[in-house]
Amino acid sequence: MPAAETSIWIRACGWPLLAIAILGWPVKLLPPEVAREVVAGGRRACEDAGIPLAGGHSIDAPEPIFGLAVTGVVDRAHLKRNDTATAGCRLYLTKPLGIGVLTTAEKQGKLRAEDVHLARDWMCVLNRPGSRFGKLAGVRAMTDVTGFGLLGHLVEMADGSRLTARLDHAAVPLLPEVLRYVEAGCVPGGTQRNFDSYGARIGAGIDNQGGALSEVQRALLCDPQTSGGLLVAVEPEGEAGFHAACAEFGLALAPVGEFVAQGRYAVEVI
Repeated sequence: MPAAETSIWIRACGWPLLAIAILGWPVKLLPPEVAREVVAGGRRACEDAGIPLAGGHSIDAPEPIFGLAVTGVVDRAHLKRNDTATAGCRLYLTKPLGIGVLTTAEKQGKLRAEDVHLARDWMCVLNRPGSRFGKLAGVRAMTDVTGFGLLGHLVEMADGSRLTARLDHAAVPLLPEVLRYVEAGCVPGGTQRNFDSYGARIGAGIDNQGGALSEVQRALLCDPQTSGGLLVAVEPEGEAGFHAACAEFGLALAPVGEFVAQGRYAVEVI
């Protein structure tokens, strides 16, 4: 059960109260027994998050969809925004990229049996660390990486903060075997649409003079994520506390970039 549904309250460092399920089901194509299994998975995800599944709504739909609408409470003092980064903040990503690539490989029938768990396991990881990060003064800005891809969310953070994000593409964590599937052409259609929407805001190359992203860079950095990780901007003085908080969740993160004074591009990929 993907964890994206709970990202809003976790990112805000609040606590959830309850969830409502939303189920769309092709009643003439799939049996109700399968729908019950899907809802049961949603209930287990709620149990993992410590909240009740209080009810829900279902509709007849051409293809199966399922999600949770979560209601929670947040302390305003711990609210984290995506437009409050400062120059010098280092960027951290809590989950590897490539979920869109691997799920596309599965849709195309190209995903090897031994790789089926790779995206699924990460999608099932709740973004619990965000609730802890929200209490850290050194965390200046935070968001979750979803359908716009890493670059799309970086553009949002950079524009909102009136800065430029400098991204080290070699430092960005990737799911195992994802490059194999990129080379096999397993790239979601949303990847190109993402790039078309913000590609002009991206500078690439060591001189950051607008060199083009390689096809592989574009496929990974614009890859739409389902239940993606948290993108966190941490000021240097707060890094010790941030890494201590990461250790509480078994995370050992390395920076993937930093914010610098606003330049020609919203994001520079080096």
